[in-house]
Amino acid sequence: MNTNPLLVAYDTPFEIAPFEQIKPAHFMPAYNAAIKEQQENIKAITENTEEPTFANTVEALEYSNPLLTRVSNVFYNIKSANTNDSLNAIAKEIAPLLSKLNDDVFLNETLFKRIKTLYDQREKLGLTGEKGMLLEKKYQAFTRGGANLPAESKDEFRKINEELSLLTLQFGDNVLNETNDYMMIVDKQEDLAGLGKGQIDAAAKTAQDNGLEGKWVFTTQRPSITPFLQYSTNRSLREKLFKAYINRGDNNNKFDNKENIKKIVSLRVKRAKLLGYENHAAFILEQNMAKTPETVNDKLAFLMEKSLKVAKQEVADMQKMIDAEGGNFKLEPWDWWYYAEKVKKQKYDLDENEIRPYFELNNVVEGIFYTANNLYGLKFEKRTDLPTPHPDALSFEVKEADDSHVGILFMDFHPRESKRGGAWMGSYRKQEVNNGKNITPIITMVCNFTSPTDDTPALLSFDEVSTLFHEFGHALHGLLSKCQYYSLSGTSVPRDFVELPSQVMEHWAAQPELLKVYGKHYKTGEVISDELISKIQKSSKFNQGFMTTEYLAAAILDMDYHTLTETLDADPNHFEKESLAKMNLIPEIVSRYRSTYFNHIFSGGYSAGYYAYIWSAILDSDAFQAFRENGIFDRETANKFRKNVLEKGGTEDPMELYKRFRGAEPDEKALLNDRGLI
Repeated sequence: MNTNPLLVAYDTPFEIAPFEQIKPAHFMPAYNAAIKEQQENIKAITENTEEPTFANTVEALEYSNPLLTRVSNVFYNIKSANTNDSLNAIAKEIAPLLSKLNDDVFLNETLFKRIKTLYDQREKLGLTGEKGMLLEKKYQAFTRGGANLPAESKDEFRKINEELSLLTLQFGDNVLNETNDYMMIVDKQEDLAGLGKGQIDAAAKTAQDNGLEGKWVFTTQRPSITPFLQYSTNRSLREKLFKAYINRGDNNNKFDNKENIKKIVSLRVKRAKLLGYENHAAFILEQNMAKTPETVNDKLAFLMEKSLKVAKQEVADMQKMIDAEGGNFKLEPWDWWYYAEKVKKQKYDLDENEIRPYFELNNVVEGIFYTANNLYGLKFEKRTDLPTPHPDALSFEVKEADDSHVGILFMDFHPRESKRGGAWMGSYRKQEVNNGKNITPIITMVCNFTSPTDDTPALLSFDEVSTLFHEFGHALHGLLSKCQYYSLSGTSVPRDFVELPSQVMEHWAAQPELLKVYGKHYKTGEVISDELISKIQKSSKFNQGFMTTEYLAAAILDMDYHTLTETLDADPNHFEKESLAKMNLIPEIVSRYRSTYFNHIFSGGYSAGYYAYIWSAILDSDAFQAFRENGIFDRETANKFRKNVLEKGGTEDPMELYKRFRGAEPDEKALLNDRGLI
C-alpha cells in the first residue's frame, strides 16, 4: 500500500506510467531517489581508474539518470496539462535542486577532464554517426554548462542558474493565473449580437460552471476570445476582452511579470558574458541552424518589410469597409478580427461559422490518421484499457502496416483551469535503445480547442484544424524516431529545425483530396462541397499580412531582448514600445505576444528562438513542394522524408538531413508564395 509507483517498474501495458496511482506526495521522494541515483552513477564514472573510453565515460554519462528522466517526464507533462497548488509548490521546491544537480555534473572537473580527453582524441577514436554526435553534444554541454569557467566564477554561475529556474517557473504560473482569473460577464441578450449558437452555448456553459446561471461568460482562453473578436458586433466589449488578453501579466497585481522579465533578461546577459558570449542570443543560436543573431535579424527584417506592405493593404481594405458602413472611427487592434472576417465574407463569400460544422473534432482526428496511414502506412488503434494522464485524454496504440508496435499516443483536446494555454507535444517516454532493447515512445498531444456543448460536439475553426495537424507532425517526429541515444532521439534537434515536421503537416489540412475525407457535416454526414473547398483554398492567403506581421513582431521583440549586452534596467513596457517602433509596426497590429505573457521566451524553451517558426516555414514550404510535384500521398517522397528527417532525431546536421530529403537547400520563394507576400 505504501509503495511509491514512481520507484517501481510500471506493471501496466507498454509500461505506461500508472497515472491514477501517482499522487503529488510521491514526487519529492522519487526526485530525491533519482538525484541520489545520478550522483552515485557520476561518482562511479569519475572514480573509474581506467583510461576514459566512449563506453565508460560518454555512454555511462548518457545512461546515468534513468530514474530522473522517468520522474521528470511524468511530473512536467502533468504540471503543464493538469496542475494544482501541490504540483506548483513541488516545482518550486525541485527547481533549485535540479539546477544544482545539473551544475554539479557540468562543473565536475574530473568528469569534464575525461570527456575532454575523448573529445581531443575524437579524430583517432573512429566514432561514426551517432556516437560521434553524442560525444560532440556532451562536450558542448560541458563547455556551455560552465566547465571552462575559472573557480571564482562557478559560484556566480550556479546562483544565476538557480535563480533563472525559479523565475521562469514563476513567469508561467503568473500567466496561467491571470488567464484563469479573468471573466467577462455578459447579462444582456443583446450584447451577444453577431455570435453563433455554438459560441453563445459555450459562454452559457462557462457561466454555469462558475455559478452564474442565466448569464454568459467569455474568457481570454483562445476558444472563447477568438470567435468573440471575429463575430461580436459590440465594439466596446470587443475592446474590453481584447485588452484583458493583451494585459495579462501587466496589471500591477501579484501576478505581474514586469519585474520577472527584467530579472530573467538580466541574468541571461550575465550568464552569456560569463561564458564568453556577447549576449544570450549568441549563446543560444550557436547550436541552431541560423548560427548567429545577425543571420536571424536580417531574415526577420527582410520578411517584415514584405509582410508590412501586405498588412497595410489589409488595413486599407478594412478601413474602407468601416467608412462604407458609416463607422466614423479608425480601425483598432480589437476591430481587426471582426472586419477581417467581414472582408473575407465579401471577397470570398466564406464565413468561418459556415465551415465549422464540417470540422467535427473526431472526424478531423480521423483525417490526420488517414494522412499518416497513406504517407507512412501507420495504423492508430483506439485503446480504452490504458492508463491516461487525465480522464479527458484519449489513448491510441500506433502500429506499422505489419501490425508491429510503434508507440502510444495520448490526445488531450480541451481547455481547463489546470492546463496552460496553447498547444504542444510532449514525451512521457522517448524512443532509445538501451542494453540492446528498443524502448518505444509514449507521446502526448495537448491542445485547447473549442469544447463540446450539451447538444453540439466540438466543432473546430480551420485555424484549430491546422493546429491539430501541426501538433500531430511533432507527434510523428517523436513516434517514428529510430535513434540509439535518448538525448539525440525524436524532437531533440535544433529549435529552428524542430518545427519542420509539425509545420509541413499543416499543408495537408487544406488539400481537397483530404478535406473530402474528414470534412463531413456533423449533423448530416454530408461531405464538404467542392464550392466550399474552393473558397477555403482561394482564401488561404487572406489576412497573411496580419498573421505574418504579428508573429514577426514577437520574434523581433524576442531577439531585441536577447541581443542586449547589458542588464535590462528599463521598464519592459517601455522596452517593448521602443522595439515595436524600431520595426515600424503599425498601430492596428499588436505583437502576437506582448512581453508579460510571452511564455515561449520567458518560461518555455524558445528564448532567442521564437524566430524558429518562420525559419522552419522556409523549410516546410519548400519540403511540401516535393509532395506537390510527386503527389500529396506519394509513398516514395514520404519514405524519403521519414528516413531522412522523422527517424533521425538530432543524430546529424539538420541541413544535411534536409538536403538528403530534398536534394538541395530550401528556396524561400515557396514560403513567400504560400503566404501571398510576393
